[in-house]
Amino acid sequence: MKNVAALEEQEERQATRNRVARSILSEGPRTAAELGISLGLTAAGVRRHLDALLAEGLVEAREQRVYGQRHRGRPAKVFALTDQGRAVFHHDYDVLAVDALRFIAETGGEQAVAAFARRRFADLAARYQGVLAEADPDQRPRLLAEALTADGYAASTREAENLPGEQLCQHHCPVQHVAEQFPQLCEVETQVFAELLGTHVQRLATIAHGDGVCTTFIPTAAVARQRAQSPEPIQSEGDASA
Repeated sequence: MKNVAALEEQEERQATRNRVARSILSEGPRTAAELGISLGLTAAGVRRHLDALLAEGLVEAREQRVYGQRHRGRPAKVFALTDQGRAVFHHDYDVLAVDALRFIAETGGEQAVAAFARRRFADLAARYQGVLAEADPDQRPRLLAEALTADGYAASTREAENLPGEQLCQHHCPVQHVAEQFPQLCEVETQVFAELLGTHVQRLATIAHGDGVCTTFIPTAAVARQRAQSPEPIQSEGDASA
């Protein structure tokens, strides 16, 4: 009986540990306190599971990324999935895709890779267009995030700090390892987002470039009109471009 109870306890710990990892996947890098609130766990419980995930190499601790004006004090420590941790959730054929794109680049050049990326995202854009076309512009970022989540990107939106607009956050990238070698995928995806949302957008960070989350800045309608008249890059401290 003791062995059965111990096994059940071990399975429960593993299940909770998986919940912690999946929460980081779906919400992006989080502090221990944020994870505790989201999962209904005590601070001590969260840290115990994080220590186990750190030991297994599935998560890593890093300083919290700050957009806009940096406040005084040391940035909070957040926990993000490592490549090994993300691999647990990967269900694509990275090696095959990289080999195929490398062949396309060698035989057709970089323009052929870009053309392939546009073709790939054209199908995605066509499906999303029907959802976003009739929606109010203010609702489009949220609807786009929901559509991306349904396709495995674990996307969400949040208000941009110190910037007039929203951030579209993709916490999972099914083609991360391919995009690391072929950034055209990220570039075309950003162009598609701009077309779907009907406004200029700016990619601030990408998982493929080592960031914890793919972040795209979407300006408010008023800012978008101003940018159309006098376009200038939107800058914020700590930004990373793709």
